[in-house]
Amino acid sequence: MKVVTLMENTACGEGLSASHGLSLYLEAGAHKILFDMGPDQEFLRNAERLGVDLRAVDTAVLSHGHYDHGGGLSLFGLLNDRAEIYLHPAAFQEYYALMPGEEAEYIGLDQGMSRKRFTLTGREKVIDGELTLFAEVADQTGALRASARLFTRTFDGFLRDTFPHEQNLLITAEGKSVLVAGCAHCGIVNILREAERRLGRRPDAVFGGFHLFQLTAGEPEADALIDETGRALLEGDTVYYTGHCTGDYAYDRLKTMLGGRLHRLRGGVTVEL
Repeated sequence: MKVVTLMENTACGEGLSASHGLSLYLEAGAHKILFDMGPDQEFLRNAERLGVDLRAVDTAVLSHGHYDHGGGLSLFGLLNDRAEIYLHPAAFQEYYALMPGEEAEYIGLDQGMSRKRFTLTGREKVIDGELTLFAEVADQTGALRASARLFTRTFDGFLRDTFPHEQNLLITAEGKSVLVAGCAHCGIVNILREAERRLGRRPDAVFGGFHLFQLTAGEPEADALIDETGRALLEGDTVYYTGHCTGDYAYDRLKTMLGGRLHRLRGGVTVEL
């Protein structure tokens, strides 16, 4: 099984672009998978520079309805006309970031995008014996505290986003199991436990953001959430690859707890499992 980071906030290779966003390419069993498409066209250019042929992708997944994961969605559709593209129907609602003292910033998908190509999912979508998507994970750990600035706009005004549109990919192939999450707004611990319930064990590896970067470094409540997350991730022997929205402060704090089981995602990095 192979995982290539096509887009992330950082890049490790000459000529590669970096931007606030995420895009992963995976080869697993019978599938070539694109998970998220970054904020713009640069994931396509990075893929070309890395020798990844996105025209061969058969399965594409949008993790949730934010631009930094789906800004390049329509461009991928123009490049590849064969892949099934899976997204949650709530991904096209209007999503905003509300910062104290600032105007609301739209962070959702392009509302004018054609939706004809998409396969809509729900709480669970079993694609085949190797791939399963699941969504609507309940927050049992208070993880949504780290997304307190994120909202959806409805007829009743701005409401706190509880992320029903966020879906995760569980891969079982080649004797390995891998969990892929976009930002894990619902909490990586909650998502991991749901994956474990489905597998009957912890996955071998987890890839994705943990969405802890909006926490204020050094605040007792923030540190407590990060430390609680770290202690829960210590269970079992799963290896974690994270970046994008995890944040340097949270990553460094988790690294002291998880040691060699925690690795940074960087644009251009390939992981073989």
